[in-house]
Amino acid sequence: MRGATTRHHAQNPHSRYIGSVTAQIIDGTAIAASIRAEVAARAAALRERGRVPGLAAILVGDDPASISYVSSKAKACEEAGIFSETFHLPAGTDHDDVLRLVAGLNADDRFHAILPQIPMPPQVNEQAIVDAILPAKDADGLHPFNLGRLLRGETDGAMPCTPHGVQQLLMRTGNDPAGKHVVVIGRSMLVGRPLSVLLSNKGPAANATVTLCHTGTKDLAYHTRQADILIVAAGRPGTVTGDMVKPGAVVIDVGTNRIDDASRKRGWRLVGDVVYSEAREVASWITPVPGGVGPMTIAMLLVNTVAAAERGM
Repeated sequence: MRGATTRHHAQNPHSRYIGSVTAQIIDGTAIAASIRAEVAARAAALRERGRVPGLAAILVGDDPASISYVSSKAKACEEAGIFSETFHLPAGTDHDDVLRLVAGLNADDRFHAILPQIPMPPQVNEQAIVDAILPAKDADGLHPFNLGRLLRGETDGAMPCTPHGVQQLLMRTGNDPAGKHVVVIGRSMLVGRPLSVLLSNKGPAANATVTLCHTGTKDLAYHTRQADILIVAAGRPGTVTGDMVKPGAVVIDVGTNRIDDASRKRGWRLVGDVVYSEAREVASWITPVPGGVGPMTIAMLLVNTVAAAERGM
């Protein structure tokens, strides 16, 4: 649902930290490729039964990051054997016109999942658009109905893509959160809040004790140093420095931020919310940016699409 990045001019100042270990890199690109292969097999099985999984994307306006994300989604769908179509509307499209499009897609049997690409122009009420999608066709797992089911511990419906992707990264690297102290920085409805619920639920790949931190948390480092698993989704580069990481912790960096870099031809580079060069000398496992959590979001979008088609059989 989100493809945009935030832009900053410099990393926050940070203190020096010299650790004694070098973390193993969590290769999100490779893990996402494995999941996409699994999705392709499930899609092939559906096609043999006469059903082609379908995903509709709604793009309003010409935000470059959103266009890039939707293009990547379309390519991933094609590779997985999923039918996809992008409904690209002009930036000036009225809110009611977007609602009418959603209503039409809800009734269209070709599509088992609908993805409204955020951000949308200011005249469009993004939450109202999400709410108008049938819960059964919620590609991002962010409809209030599906979030409510997640809160009740029901994980057999659409799951929020990035939180589900983080959970898969942990499980597929042997870092089961059960019994661990997980600290999540960030309370957005896109990542932090649903992730804290997902990992603290009773069930497989969960059962963690979760502390949810945010901009109002006092002495953030006190909490982060207690984390067996530290997940950072603050949207701000330099939020976590090496001396804020417990030695041997697993560090998952959800952040994707553009910072100016005159040494690059394009004038900028991508960094996460964690000072990677410091944290990797302290952690046992760490995700890079790019190539960590990012590829998992599209992979889990494909999972949601195929799962919706399977539930409709």
